[in-house]
Amino acid sequence: MKSLTNMFKSFLVEEDGMGTVEIILIIVVLVGLVIIFKSQITDIVNTLFDGITNKTAQITN
Repeated sequence: MKSLTNMFKSFLVEEDGMGTVEIILIIVVLVGLVIIFKSQITDIVNTLFDGITNKTAQITN
């Protein structure tokens, strides 16, 4: 019975899984931010691509 309690205590102290939980939380926060600011991000990306298209059109002409 003593070894079972020692195994349980070592399981509680073990921190190997914390990295995975932290990464999952970061991903959830990032996905939430993308969902919240989707239209603003789309506008910025479209503006950037329009600028790139205009610059390349000027260079080729």
